[in-house]
Amino acid sequence: QVQLAESGGGSVQAGESLRLSCAASRLTFSSRCMGWFRQAPGKELEEVTSIDSDGTTYYADSVKGRFTISKDNAKNTLYLQMNSLKPEDTAIYSCAAGFLGWSCRLKKYNYWGQGTQVTVSS
Repeated sequence: QVQLAESGGGSVQAGESLRLSCAASRLTFSSRCMGWFRQAPGKELEEVTSIDSDGTTYYADSVKGRFTISKDNAKNTLYLQMNSLKPEDTAIYSCAAGFLGWSCRLKKYNYWGQGTQVTVSS
């Protein structure tokens, strides 16, 4: 059974940083698009960033220059470094895995983690 487990969420002040991790098990991690999503209360699910199997990255405009996605294929772990956090970044952050061999540009994901809460106060 495929599992994606996020960790690293928490409560911080505006301007601070957090690093999220997503550990994948029973998944061909290196050959998939991996993405980070977030959902704030009362808002729609937003794709924050993604990384293709070749390392190509994509970012939402709202996080460009502040967030960095990376992965360690040997550890089957996805990361999200979040700097200069703002109150509007407050949300539940989830990682997702795309279909085997599919590019992130297709925006199709078939495995999801449970999510981790990030709260940024002003």
